[in-house]
Amino acid sequence: MEFALSEEQQELAATVRALLAKRADPRAETYDEALWRMLCEQIGVAALGIPEEYSGAGFSLFEALVALEEVGRSLAPSPLLSSLVASEALLAGASEDARHRLLPRLAAGEVAAFAEGTDARDVLDGDLASVLVIATDDGLFEVGDAERAWTPSMDQTLRLARVRTDLASGTRIGDGPAARDRASLVGAVGCAALAVGCAARGLEMTVSYSQERVQFGRPIGSFQALKHRMADMYVRLEMARSASWAASYAVAHRTDDAERLAHVAKAHCGEALAHIAAETIQLHGGIAITWEHDAHLVFKRAHALGQLFGAPHEHRAAVTL
Repeated sequence: MEFALSEEQQELAATVRALLAKRADPRAETYDEALWRMLCEQIGVAALGIPEEYSGAGFSLFEALVALEEVGRSLAPSPLLSSLVASEALLAGASEDARHRLLPRLAAGEVAAFAEGTDARDVLDGDLASVLVIATDDGLFEVGDAERAWTPSMDQTLRLARVRTDLASGTRIGDGPAARDRASLVGAVGCAALAVGCAARGLEMTVSYSQERVQFGRPIGSFQALKHRMADMYVRLEMARSASWAASYAVAHRTDDAERLAHVAKAHCGEALAHIAAETIQLHGGIAITWEHDAHLVFKRAHALGQLFGAPHEHRAAVTL
């Protein structure tokens, strides 16, 4: 692939960014239903990676992840990642009948959640989703009746839940292991995309603050030592973006190296964001450890994404196996 977005993909990113800049609230603890409806109806973010035969937009997972990166930049709560994971799990493991029945609902913007096993923790949007699919070794199930409980977490904009069911009310709709494998890959590259967007936001707010904050009669951004630190943040961001795009393309097009690149991206982007988040806090000074400034949102998102769908050391270990 070329490590650059096409003109159409750039326009998609700019459109999503503009809408989120106007309407997103990064301090909200759950997603804005009106904003989500606008993203789905005006831009079609939930339908981007779903084939036209299932009422989708007929693009690819890569375009959906381009939109997800912009969601990460906004820091706002959104069910886009959970819906992407669920839709890709259905495409990989569900029967044709189940795809035709469920994917149009996801393309239209219904929130979906994917869980592994009958007692699953840390299920993204598991307590809010109207479509719930569960993968076990025995199959992929659509579940209507399940015990769902919100799980408090450091970053409450990434809403997690515990989902328990005995599958008595579930309907077997396909291959559980195939859906689970696809969901793991998509979750990893989805977290990488969110991490890149969040890192970009951290760098942007740091550079902006360094131009405004005056010390010793000069903007602190004019001090060479701080210039070097922000330049290092930029380098880490661009390296992370390259890793994310490479993995997103590979997973979207199911290339032979997709699994390896997904592991690399999840590990590298998570660690890059952790560094950039720490520098964002440090370079903002005392204001960054107050609730009044958004720097703490970058810091919390970094820690959450570092664990969601596997910690960096787990993905590095997977590459070396």
